[in-house]
Amino acid sequence: MKIEHLTGLIAAPFTPMHPNGSLNLDLIPAYYQLLKSNENTGAFICGSTGEGVSLTLQEKKQVAEAWARVTQHDADFKVITLVGGTCLQDAVELARHAQDIGLYAVSFTAPFYFKPANVQMLAACCQTIAEAVPQMPFYYYHIPVLNGVNFPMIDLLREVDGRIANFVGIKYTHEDFMDFLSCLHFAYGKYDMLWGRDENLLSALVLGAKGGVGSTYNYAAPLYHQLIDAFNQGEFESAQALQQQSIDMIRLLGKYGGIATGKAYMKLVGLDCGEFRLPVKNMSPQSFEAFQQEVQALSFDVYKSLIAQP
Repeated sequence: MKIEHLTGLIAAPFTPMHPNGSLNLDLIPAYYQLLKSNENTGAFICGSTGEGVSLTLQEKKQVAEAWARVTQHDADFKVITLVGGTCLQDAVELARHAQDIGLYAVSFTAPFYFKPANVQMLAACCQTIAEAVPQMPFYYYHIPVLNGVNFPMIDLLREVDGRIANFVGIKYTHEDFMDFLSCLHFAYGKYDMLWGRDENLLSALVLGAKGGVGSTYNYAAPLYHQLIDAFNQGEFESAQALQQQSIDMIRLLGKYGGIATGKAYMKLVGLDCGEFRLPVKNMSPQSFEAFQQEVQALSFDVYKSLIAQP
C-alpha cells in the first residue's frame, strides 16, 4: 500500500450528547462544517476526546455512519476512526464496518486490561485488525498515559515493517521526542507520524512532523494555523508565543477537571456537544462561570474556531 502522509490539523471531535447522555448525531453536520471552515483536514473520531471507550459497539457504528454521511463527497477530508483496544473481535467488526461505510482509515490502541507483554504481542494485535481490512490504512494509536502500554514505537515499526502491508503510521500522543524522531527517520521516512500533543506541537514541527491530531483543534484551529505559518516562515519567536497561548489555554483543562473542559470550550465556540459520560467529571454551573472569565482573560475570542455564517 502506498502510504499517504497526512498534513495539517486533524481534529479529534467530541461525541455530541443530549442532556440525558444519549447520542446527538444531528449535530454532526454542523460539526463537520465547523472543522472544514476552520481548515481542519480531517477528523479522528471515537478516540479519547470522542469518548470511544464509553460508547457501545452500536453507538460507535452510529457515530461513524454520521461522519461518513457528511463527508462522503469530500475526499480531501480524511476520517479515521478508533476501533478500540481491549476486545479484538469488536475492533475487527468496527474496522470492517468502517470499510463498508467508506471511511478513510482505522486506528487501534493497545489492550489496556490484559496488556500485551511485549512489542511482539502488540504487533500481533495490530495485525489481527489490519488484516481484516487490507485495503484500508491502519494507524496505531500510542497513548501510554491512558492505556499504560509504553513500548518504544521505533520497536513497533521494526516489528511490523514488511509484515503488515496496510500499517501506515502512528498517532503519537506521548512526549518521547527521541523515539518520535527515530520513527520519523525509520525506513527513510516511510511511515506517517501524526503528532498528538497540542501543547508541544511546535517541538514536533522542529523535528519534522507535518500533521497533528488534537482536541484543541476543534475550538482553536486558527491559533495553530498561525503557529504553523510562523514556523514555516522562520518567525520562531512568534511561533513560541503562539505555542505559549496554546499552553495557557490547555492549562485550564487541568484546572477545571480535565478532558470534559474541552466540551466547555465548545460551548463558547457556539457548538454545544453536551457533557461527558461517567466516570468523567463535568463542570458545575458555578465552575463554568469562573471558567468563562478565565477564558475571556486569555483573549480566546481572538483565536477561537469560528462557525461559518450562512
